[in-house]
Amino acid sequence: MKLSKKTILKIVIPAVVIACTAVYAFVPGAKTVTHQGVRATKAIAAHYELTDSVDAMNIRQVITKDSTTTRTFMWQSQLEETDAVIEYRIKDSDDALSLPATNETFTDDHTTTYIHTATVSDLQPGSDYEYRVGYSKKRSDWIPFRTAAGNDFKALVFPDSQSSDYSVWAQTETPAWQAHQDAQFFISMGDLVDNGQDHYQWNAWFDVVGPMISRIPVVPIMGNHETYDMDWKVRMPEAYLHLFDLPKITPEKYQNQYYSFDYGDVHFVVLNTQMNELEEFQPDMQADEIAWFKKDMAATTKKWKVVLMHKDPLQYSFNNRPQPRAEGFSPEGETWMPLFDQYHVDVVLSAHLHTYRNRGHIRNFQRDDSGPLYILTGVAGNVRYPNLWKQHALDEYVAPQPETDNYMTMDASENALTFKAFLPSGEELDSISVEK
Repeated sequence: MKLSKKTILKIVIPAVVIACTAVYAFVPGAKTVTHQGVRATKAIAAHYELTDSVDAMNIRQVITKDSTTTRTFMWQSQLEETDAVIEYRIKDSDDALSLPATNETFTDDHTTTYIHTATVSDLQPGSDYEYRVGYSKKRSDWIPFRTAAGNDFKALVFPDSQSSDYSVWAQTETPAWQAHQDAQFFISMGDLVDNGQDHYQWNAWFDVVGPMISRIPVVPIMGNHETYDMDWKVRMPEAYLHLFDLPKITPEKYQNQYYSFDYGDVHFVVLNTQMNELEEFQPDMQADEIAWFKKDMAATTKKWKVVLMHKDPLQYSFNNRPQPRAEGFSPEGETWMPLFDQYHVDVVLSAHLHTYRNRGHIRNFQRDDSGPLYILTGVAGNVRYPNLWKQHALDEYVAPQPETDNYMTMDASENALTFKAFLPSGEELDSISVEK
């Protein structure tokens, strides 16, 4: 007897689910692999219309150059959906507009996914919208979003989230989002994942941020761990470069590596600090990025300038390692800090060292209230360096040691930028404002 494709799927899908459940229950470390099997099973069911679901995962919003009128939406599918589409409308309206999305085939870590991207550019400032994604006759649920307006806004800031177990990352991200649902975007300071080629880790990261990233855009920063392959050797950060469609830059060969955007009266510049990791592949990147930075900074007319960089400008002595290292400034600091002085940057946020340090204002490599405010943002995953770093002479506040996870908020108003650091419990660790 010849069975139809629909009948076969009805038999196979429950069997796959049962098998995955058994592995999940009895094999240690199988949790992430099981999630992938469930994803694939749901995707097949959705593709063949055996369920009411849609083959769409990791639905996300990504920051654009101008968030008052534009928004980039991205998602992935397990199967190829060449007619992928986004629909959007004023919240609760009956009239929706439709925009075709790209269908990019991306294979990495021996796994193929289909990445869909659509940028909407006809939005009204300060308005409540909703969107849904899909293909053919299938659509996701409607998801709300709001465009930017005015100069007052809040952003969430998350330090390195790289983890061996992303449930720890969830224990930081989830309460932060629950406590600050008025945030209009969130910043991820680099080392989003521990291994940039590991597709399980990327899906685990997206699973954690799903309720937040589908509603507010992400501002991602490339970290050194985004450049690692499965053998822990450096490569181009292919997954990161494909998973986030970021504001356009020139030269185009560095697209998605560094960029800038405006929000309210703040001009944000996101740097790529992986000079050492990528020198083999891009020997001219540092010179090209500096040239781009100078042109970008000279062109902005915004009141505030904020730089976001993964690697920290300061260099710390070791507290509990036998090898000596002098306190001072990192190669990234020696390269970029004079440029931050030259272009009157107001605030510099960094990461990489997995510790929270408020350094106050620095100019010409010394304490100076006229210089930028420098904050090392902390750690938000389970990769921690307890008591590793000595206190730097320029540190004004150091989070309690041994370090635990934290997150930050940034509140912008007409005359001030305020940064606060919190434990996941909501306890405030530190607060500092820049006024002008």
